Amino acid sequence: MAQDQPIKALVVALVDDAAAAVYSINRLKPEALCFVLPEGSKALVESAVQPNIDQMPKRWDWIVLEDVTEFSSTFKTLASSLPELFRTWGIQPGELVVDLSGAKPAMAGALTLVAVPWTSRVVALSPTQEGQEDDFVEVSGKSFVWQQSNPWDEQAAVARREGCELFNRGLFHGAAKLFHDVELRVSGGQKPLYRAFADLAEGYDLWERFHYRQAWEKLKTSAKALEMASLWGGPPGLKAVLSPIKANAGFLEKLVLDPAEVKESLVLDLLASAGRRLHARHDPETAMAALIRALEVSAQVRLYKSHKIKSWDAQPAQLPAALQEVCRTCYLDDIDGKYKLPLQAQFRALAGLGDQLGQGFLREWPKMKPLLDAANHAVLGHGFEPIKSERVQQLYEVVLRLTGIAESSLPKFPVLSL
Repeated sequence: MAQDQPIKALVVALVDDAAAAVYSINRLKPEALCFVLPEGSKALVESAVQPNIDQMPKRWDWIVLEDVTEFSSTFKTLASSLPELFRTWGIQPGELVVDLSGAKPAMAGALTLVAVPWTSRVVALSPTQEGQEDDFVEVSGKSFVWQQSNPWDEQAAVARREGCELFNRGLFHGAAKLFHDVELRVSGGQKPLYRAFADLAEGYDLWERFHYRQAWEKLKTSAKALEMASLWGGPPGLKAVLSPIKANAGFLEKLVLDPAEVKESLVLDLLASAGRRLHARHDPETAMAALIRALEVSAQVRLYKSHKIKSWDAQPAQLPAALQEVCRTCYLDDIDGKYKLPLQAQFRALAGLGDQLGQGFLREWPKMKPLLDAANHAVLGHGFEPIKSERVQQLYEVVLRLTGIAESSLPKFPVLSL
């Protein structure tokens, strides 16, 4: 008899073919075993199956069906029993094999549907036919073909599109989980592709949470794997997404390896993040927080690079005369003893130093003040009213104009259409 690697769990559909059930169990050597059968077949298990099992599973159970020829009741029984059994046994996606050798059509259909989330293989002993060149076996003096297939090798394409939709909506964590679940279920040849998709989604999830170095590592790894997959064909559209992924990895590399205390490219990322949160995720509160931080970073970069002033550790003597006394009396942090300039003070310092960014801020101030007031009164500001998307969009446009940053220069996440 051919030998397979021992498996985690096996569900056997059984009516009256004990010999086929024994063959499958002895070949697969499951740690956990469940029979799906009618009431009258329980005695068959005890008399003709159990005594002939070479290696008894650590766990076993059965689910009794009222009518094995009726799909609806069979499906209802299995749907209410199998998932709970798998949770009790700790069966994970991809760890289940389903044997349909002895199944009636209604049993086979219902069992296949219910077990799909955990199944990585469906097996059956089928009568031999002329011309077949498969895995022939002999059971009780009769010749059969051992057939096996993985429904997820085809179902994966549907799941992949669902994962891409989650990704494109900015739900990267959900997309990563879905891709990882598919990786567990598909056959070996497809596993690297879905591992790459999972790494890709995890990378962008890390990026969205500003974990730049970890995101960079994930994107580099996934880009290499996806490029390798594209050489062997891969899903349609795979080559088209490689270019933006590599561009994003390059952006993160520059950001991560920048040795400066203030990172100029952070402004670009925060602006892009604000845009995604506003338009893709429809989350104006966190979009406004990212946008105001982008505005502040632009001031911090200019103060530090052009005037050697650290906004988080300013020296009053470095500031314009009109701000020095205000800094000493208002901006001293009593925890660490450092002078820390708030947002407006940073731009007023730039203006007093003759910097164009600070002077531009003063010119834009009449337009910015009501928008910053709205941010201050927002739930994630200091108030109690959710901010309106229109206010965020208005401030976004002002910040782009003030900083002179073109929207086309911002990093853009890819759109997955695979």
